[in-house]
Amino acid sequence: MPAFLNKEKLQHVGKTLRYSLYVCTHPLDGYWDLTHEKRGSVAAANIIIILALLTTLLSYQYGNPMIYGFVQLQYFNVYRVIAGFLAPIFIGTLANWGLTTLFDGKGTMKDVYMAIGYAFTPYVIINLPCIFISNVLTIEEGAFIYYASSVSSVWMGVLIVSAVMQIHDYTITKTILTLIATAVGMLLIVFVLLLFFSLISDAAAYFISMYKEISYRFY
Repeated sequence: MPAFLNKEKLQHVGKTLRYSLYVCTHPLDGYWDLTHEKRGSVAAANIIIILALLTTLLSYQYGNPMIYGFVQLQYFNVYRVIAGFLAPIFIGTLANWGLTTLFDGKGTMKDVYMAIGYAFTPYVIINLPCIFISNVLTIEEGAFIYYASSVSSVWMGVLIVSAVMQIHDYTITKTILTLIATAVGMLLIVFVLLLFFSLISDAAAYFISMYKEISYRFY
């Protein structure tokens, strides 16, 4: 039997996945136990993130266009949506871990990633059913969807603040400052990546043009 189908491992993943519900309702205690008592798992965080990504994708396909907005599916780029969803998670994990390592943070990169993954739980719980509910609502009743989405966003924000505070053992003031610094760090990482790929693109274009020039001269 493959390792990932091991009964004990599957039971552990199920247990850590159910624990996300406790984290949502008891964020301070939940995030402390998530990392310090090892009650969370990367596998459960991965599942929650995948479900959140599927929720985003399904909203384009099955959400009421009068509420979610019209999408021309023939021009819809699923890969761009996936990259736009996952990139901030990975960049945010890297930025937060890098900064907190410099400022006496107790959490590891694994802890930060798990914390972010578990923070998406209310996004899935609230927004996934709203996609299908939206198809039986009028435009006026669609305000319910906007309110529900706002609640999920605020809830996620509370979870992320609680996560940074608990896994790094910070005060609320240091937590807020760290999150602001993390946002700035994410922008810097994106800038460096764009600069890097721009330089790679320019270098590749230079060598290609040089190769063509040599080819024209000798062939």
